[in-house]
Amino acid sequence: MTEKQFRFWQKWLTYANVMSVGVGLLCAFAGNSFFFEAHNSYTKEVFFDGAEFSEEVLTLKNWLFGIIGGTIVGYHILMIYISENAFKKKEKWAYNALWLGLMTWFLIDSGISFYTGAVHNIIIINLVALVAIGLPLIMTRKKFHS
Repeated sequence: MTEKQFRFWQKWLTYANVMSVGVGLLCAFAGNSFFFEAHNSYTKEVFFDGAEFSEEVLTLKNWLFGIIGGTIVGYHILMIYISENAFKKKEKWAYNALWLGLMTWFLIDSGISFYTGAVHNIIIINLVALVAIGLPLIMTRKKFHS
């Protein structure tokens, strides 16, 4: 892998995390907008037999989306800083930390989603993030394990 190719994947990693920060902000502040229409619709089907959210459930959902969105933003800002600093310098700990963080999140979140029947969360959110962030990690592996 050339240095130019490594930089391409390193920037991909950064920008995938920038987009994830955007998703987190949307989740926190626009969780009922058209951006989450499909996710909300599937959630209603899985947990409420298709019924609309009651006022109390909507308040709870908005609170949960707020704290989840904030967590997403913080997590991906940290990943951006790692990508733009230690990962860019090819420090092995950064590569390992990005994989460990990504896989820990993916397995816990997807496992709970699967267990509760919320497979839509795995498909709409988790797999997209796993591919977008995991692909540059796969493509740059040799730079960290030579």
